[in-house]
Amino acid sequence: MAALAWLLIPVVAMVVAALWGSWAARNRKTGDVAELAGYARFREAMERSESGSGPASG
Repeated sequence: MAALAWLLIPVVAMVVAALWGSWAARNRKTGDVAELAGYARFREAMERSESGSGPASG
């Protein structure tokens, strides 16, 4: 029975490694679209804040 346990350890490790590898290589659907939309909103907000401020009087 001990020999069977020693044979099962590498098999279980290979299954866990295969599951982790498939999870790590999955196709992520979000991509750059959400990041680019957030950057566009950031730029719009910065342009609005700059256009509202006048020249500083010293």
